[in-house]
Amino acid sequence: MYRGQSGAQRFDYTANEMSSRQEIAPQAELALKLHSSSRTKLTAQRELSMTLRRVIVADDLALVLSAVSALLQESFDIVAMVSDGQAALEAILEHEPELAVLDISMPGMSGIDVAREIRRQGNKTKIVFLTVHEDADILAGCLTVGGLGYVIKVNMNSDLIPAMNAALRGRVFVSRFS
Repeated sequence: MYRGQSGAQRFDYTANEMSSRQEIAPQAELALKLHSSSRTKLTAQRELSMTLRRVIVADDLALVLSAVSALLQESFDIVAMVSDGQAALEAILEHEPELAVLDISMPGMSGIDVAREIRRQGNKTKIVFLTVHEDADILAGCLTVGGLGYVIKVNMNSDLIPAMNAALRGRVFVSRFS
């Protein structure tokens, strides 16, 4: 048990409480830096982004890439945005992100082919598919190659981040079909 005093306050912490306080201390410190006058807000935000989950986004439509980037910028560290399957495969193998958001229908290689190939190579990147296809057979194919998320593009604003968070926890998320 740790007993400390701060001014007129007295603190009694068990070893477990001290451990959990030490685990959240780095995050709390970074959050405080965002408001600190001793560092610029930009520097603190860069440090905070180093603790965010690393993500690669692949879609052949520039408008979708922009929308996904805007949606994710506060919650994830986007390490690459690419517009075809081959570039997605290369970016995943190079950056080894924790998560990849893949369109299914892309030039060169489909998102399903990319997922199949990274699994074949032993890469552990979690996969969330972002698609226009409301098709049970395509969904089954995505799950077969290790996809953990299947988000319909029209539901992207409400479903993408929950799907990504579920995938990071090893859980499956599927958008509701119309």
